[in-house]
Amino acid sequence: EATPTGTCAACIVGDGERSLVANLAAANNYKIDHLKQADNWAVVEAARVFYSAGFFITVSPESMLAVAQHAAANDKTYCLNISAPFICEVPPFKKTLMALMPYADFLFGNETEARTFAKSEGWGTDDVEEIALRVSRMSKANGCRPRTVVFTQGADPTVVAAGGNIAKFPVTRVPEEKLVDTNGAGDAFVGGFLSQLVAGKSVAECVRAGHYAGGV
Repeated sequence: EATPTGTCAACIVGDGERSLVANLAAANNYKIDHLKQADNWAVVEAARVFYSAGFFITVSPESMLAVAQHAAANDKTYCLNISAPFICEVPPFKKTLMALMPYADFLFGNETEARTFAKSEGWGTDDVEEIALRVSRMSKANGCRPRTVVFTQGADPTVVAAGGNIAKFPVTRVPEEKLVDTNGAGDAFVGGFLSQLVAGKSVAECVRAGHYAGGV
């Protein structure tokens, strides 16, 4: 309450490249005490699907773990996004990521994040499909359902690994002359994906909606 809402300045130049300067402000001060307030925890108890961006690992890993463990204990769906390569590269952040991994029913990332994760694990491969399979097979707290790993690759096909199988979904390319700003395309993909997941649709339909939202 004592800190203003965070802000971000975005500079987008003619060729579509972007630069961001973030002032996290209140977003950097979140504490598990707020999550555990009765009215707030009631929202957690009422939800069926949870989504955490990896960036929150730098702020309140205790909050993320509390929600992830609640999801596993109550047969709910917990979704996690790696969000940035540095989450895999900075030891304290990687430690939290690995603590959350057993609870992740869906793990999202892009090809760069996938390769950085593999490097941090010493796997010696840059193959996104192989990495997705290996991540999907990592141990789970609630083993009753397989982990689904979703790695986007920009305009290249999105890779989905689950149950020992790989599927690739082509992306409908946005014509270059229509590209305005790629900020948030990955977040929009996840938003589209989750919109169909909560409706009980197939993974293929989730990816289709993700591609649509990312393109828009």
